[in-house]
Amino acid sequence: MEVLNNYQRKKLDETDDSLFYSEPRFVYHLDSNFRKCLTSLYEREIDKNSVVLDLMSSWDSYLPNKDKYKQIIGHGLNKEELKRNKILDKYWVQNFNLDQKIPLDESSIDCCLMVAAWQYLQYPENLVREIARILTKKGKFLISFSNRAFWHKSPNIWVNSNEEERIRYVKKVLISNGFKEPKIIKKFTNNNFSVLPFFKVDPFYCIIACKN
Repeated sequence: MEVLNNYQRKKLDETDDSLFYSEPRFVYHLDSNFRKCLTSLYEREIDKNSVVLDLMSSWDSYLPNKDKYKQIIGHGLNKEELKRNKILDKYWVQNFNLDQKIPLDESSIDCCLMVAAWQYLQYPENLVREIARILTKKGKFLISFSNRAFWHKSPNIWVNSNEEERIRYVKKVLISNGFKEPKIIKKFTNNNFSVLPFFKVDPFYCIIACKN
């Protein structure tokens, strides 16, 4: 079911995303606290011997241990970043804002991951239906994000929403397109630096959804 209107899908920069991501960025877009929270969450939520799909990935997938999983498949927009991600067994490059069809078999994935990436999707409904298709009956979809983005490449729905509204938006797309009411995890941590007593680390949000 469609959730967004045409205005909500629009971005400030409507040029092909492949151009923006043509040069690799071997940097972390999320702070160390966020990354530790995510790795710990993966340790708890992803079953041993799972086939894992890391969508819209980069040079690091934040997974705790390659040997724990049966297979790890990656997808992204920059081949050089994916090539450096040594935890991936295989990967492919595709622009989901042009084509949402995932080239994987039905019920072939146990767990699908998406880190700091939903905020760039213009057609999330189509992609979520595809993810529901490729997930096994007991499969999980873990979507994590903070309050950072390349704002000119994010659609209006994300740019013009606050953090609680973004969570409600992601939930609505999931529930409208093949998933149960998801579990929401939020973490907010203050740093204890005496020089910067009010400095905050990246907030951590994760939405965990299972198929209907």
